[in-house]
Amino acid sequence: MSHEEQVRIFDTTLRDGEQSPGCSMNVEEKRRLARQIDRLGVDIIEAGFPISSDGDFQSVQAVARDNRRPVIAALARCCPQDIERAWEAVKIAARPRIHTFLATSDIHLQHKLRISRRECLERARDAVRLAKSLCEDVEFSAEDATRSDVDFLCQVLEAVIEAGATTVNIPDTVGYTVPAEYAELIHTLGRRVRGIANGSLSAHCHNDLGLAVANSLAAVSAGARQVECTINGIGERAGNASLEEVVMAMRVRPDRYPFHTTVNSEHLFAASQLLSEITGVPVQPNKAIIGRNAFAHEAGIHQDGMIKNPLTYEIMTPQSVGVPETRLVLGKHSGRHGLQLRCAKLGFQLDRHELDRVYRLFLALADHVKVVDDNCILDLIRQARISSSSSGHVSEPVRESVRAAAANSVGMVPFPVPDHRNGQRQPLTIPASTPPHEGEQQEDYLWGV
Repeated sequence: MSHEEQVRIFDTTLRDGEQSPGCSMNVEEKRRLARQIDRLGVDIIEAGFPISSDGDFQSVQAVARDNRRPVIAALARCCPQDIERAWEAVKIAARPRIHTFLATSDIHLQHKLRISRRECLERARDAVRLAKSLCEDVEFSAEDATRSDVDFLCQVLEAVIEAGATTVNIPDTVGYTVPAEYAELIHTLGRRVRGIANGSLSAHCHNDLGLAVANSLAAVSAGARQVECTINGIGERAGNASLEEVVMAMRVRPDRYPFHTTVNSEHLFAASQLLSEITGVPVQPNKAIIGRNAFAHEAGIHQDGMIKNPLTYEIMTPQSVGVPETRLVLGKHSGRHGLQLRCAKLGFQLDRHELDRVYRLFLALADHVKVVDDNCILDLIRQARISSSSSGHVSEPVRESVRAAAANSVGMVPFPVPDHRNGQRQPLTIPASTPPHEGEQQEDYLWGV
């Protein structure tokens, strides 16, 4: 990928993500998560807001001490005490950064800060100048940039760049913008702001309209070369752009996003799970990339396609993001092929007639339960054997080991450990069965295979 431009990943899970209600972390929790984020290979870890509390100051110091590869950033408002406190926290880092911010929209200037545009410009410039005297790497964020007057925003960015800012961040603080609009803003700033260097523009998007990832990708296409995001998309209100979605969108669609990141995507699921463990906030099942259902299939047509070739319904392998295996979930939308595969994994090779009997019982049960687990499948096989004629018994008896395993089952495991070698996906195979009766292929299709 040497011909592709790099997009820097700025992880703010420990700072903006932690501001999500119920997601605060103590020093040891931040240290644990920071080590996992470092394993991910992100370029910058924003470790916290040192002025906010003694605990956060200690957390930033600890993260800076523990993790020597990435840039470690500390947040500061545009005032001397914040900047000096941030520097005290990160100065022990191998690669420290001071990240200072000030709102530039009229609504924030008038109603929150109660200062004029002139005061805003001077405060931003002076803050960056102070930060630069302490630290070579300085980032400036224009809070609420997407609702700011573009001409004034250009003036502020020119002033902070002249004062020494190496990265200028354009936050969509309230999640107000849409992709085309945000891309136009990034493009305009890259063209109009004097002194702006290649790669110095950064995107920071919130998800109030569900557009944080789309806006971030639009910004990258328009010239931004840093994306600020969080694991699981946690953050204020509806959250930030999801790190795993931004990274995998570029990885899966290089035809549209010819960029690369340093993120080791195989660690994404582990990072997601650790964050959920620390905060106690679960990931929604249908969350892209790392949700419980992201690589789960219930519909029979989908299961049939997955059995024949996983590319039919999966655009990335689960292993590429650290998920052990695809799951074929048995429910009322499932078909014979998925049921037959599950029976085979439980030790039963069913011929077509045997499978038909079990499948009819399965459909009746699936209308009353959400998921048919392995214990239920064993019960269905027993019932089918009892109700069948002496010449139509299920091929193999219920093995004691299988029965014991089912009896000890406590429910569906989100991502069971797969049976694969060397980390490579092994093809799913259907056990041999008797040929279908004439017309049954069509019946299978109508029933979702």
